[in-house]
Amino acid sequence: MNILRRGRLSIEPDKDIMNFTSSMEADKRIFDADIEIDKAHVIMLREQGIINDHECSIILKGLEKVGKDGISVLDDSYEDVHIALEARLIEIVGEDTGGRMHSGRSRNDEVATCIRIALRQELIGLLEELNRLIKTFLNIAEKHTDTIMPGLTHTQHAQPTTLSHNLMAHANAIFRDIQRTKGAYERTNQNPLGSAAFASTGFPISRERTTELLGFDAVLENSMDAVSTRDFMIETISCYSNLMTNLSRLAEELIMWSTSEFNFIELDDRYSSTSSIMPQKKNPDIAELMRGKTGTVYGALVSVLTICKALPHSYNRDLQEATPHLWRATDTVRSAVRMADGMVRTMNVKKGSMRSAANIGFMTATELADTIVRATGIPFRTAHHIVGAIAKAGKTPSSIELDELSLKIIQERLSDRGLSEDAIKDALDPVENIGKRTIEGGPAPLEIKRQITSLRKKTERVENDIKQIQEKIISASRKLEDAYYQFLVTTIEKD
Repeated sequence: MNILRRGRLSIEPDKDIMNFTSSMEADKRIFDADIEIDKAHVIMLREQGIINDHECSIILKGLEKVGKDGISVLDDSYEDVHIALEARLIEIVGEDTGGRMHSGRSRNDEVATCIRIALRQELIGLLEELNRLIKTFLNIAEKHTDTIMPGLTHTQHAQPTTLSHNLMAHANAIFRDIQRTKGAYERTNQNPLGSAAFASTGFPISRERTTELLGFDAVLENSMDAVSTRDFMIETISCYSNLMTNLSRLAEELIMWSTSEFNFIELDDRYSSTSSIMPQKKNPDIAELMRGKTGTVYGALVSVLTICKALPHSYNRDLQEATPHLWRATDTVRSAVRMADGMVRTMNVKKGSMRSAANIGFMTATELADTIVRATGIPFRTAHHIVGAIAKAGKTPSSIELDELSLKIIQERLSDRGLSEDAIKDALDPVENIGKRTIEGGPAPLEIKRQITSLRKKTERVENDIKQIQEKIISASRKLEDAYYQFLVTTIEKD
């Protein structure tokens, strides 16, 4: 008989009901976390005098065996991994001892803790992958500070820029995703264990001790909030969604740039496919899938928001449905980041095509208007009017054309007000255009090199932050392991 149902319920659910209610498939992600939590909880119970040395030792040995055997040996007739694991422990060590493990806790705080531990590892991995992606952007950008290309607005030629400037735009966006992910990690790495069903427990447990042994940053204060909130999931998937938006923008540019019309880059064969009927085709399938999987992550966010909407305190079984969306979104995002890194790192940049395209569409018009303002002192809006009229007429800007237009618009020749042919020539040169953009954040080579250096230092700080996070978890794991062996040795010596 099911160890959970036997007291209150007399009929077992049929297979169809079990399939509807079971979370065992999704629980594969939290099996190792559950074993770790059980060990920390049992050690804390012994330290608090709630169980004795012998019981603690037997339970810990049983948990070690369950962990080594793995989730595959658990009875899948149970509705979740927590009860299945406890049932397996009782089967190994007996109910008189194994039945004491659950003292002072509920599945409600147990599952919330498991999810947080499993998720924090994923977030650490994502932070590492995001930082690696930024480094790839920086490495490619360093090689292309002088690679001129058209900058677009409304997908129309706008002003000349460099490939480095463009890649640094993506790198800065990803860095903000790192900052958001770090915030999500901080709010994920908080301990709900000890909240029990929602009203805590009458056992004299120590939530601080399990927080220490499990490497959490803090205890989640209110026990009702601790078991029922999934805001850390919502925040995490929100971060994922923002990240996927940024990756989708990158994917769109890679797709666009690799077309025959643009011909700016060629994606590596590993990140391409061909047609089943058209042998000449080289399709940017990985970038397209990265763009498409953005919708998968958005869907996960909307699903979790909808599941959590209007749920009363405290725990409700609806929350079980949120977790698979979290894991699906997590897997999708992490793989997308790795794909983005690979595509950018291996793409072939066609400098000549980019440079040629920078001469199309009168992209130097803004600098010409600025030059007129600086040389003659007329208002920018007036200069904008004059240069716009040149563009509309399709003429080649020169002193003659500009003087003709200025006579009509302001009744003065611009040459008479100090605009020289050399100034016009410089204004129409894309290289000169870019070179003048030395303002912080601009595309001038020296400024871009400063940006690269600045962002590289930030990635180094992120590396240190990740290292500190990992060291804290490793330290907690060692404390747990030391406490585990200490109880085993103490018990053996007493016996």
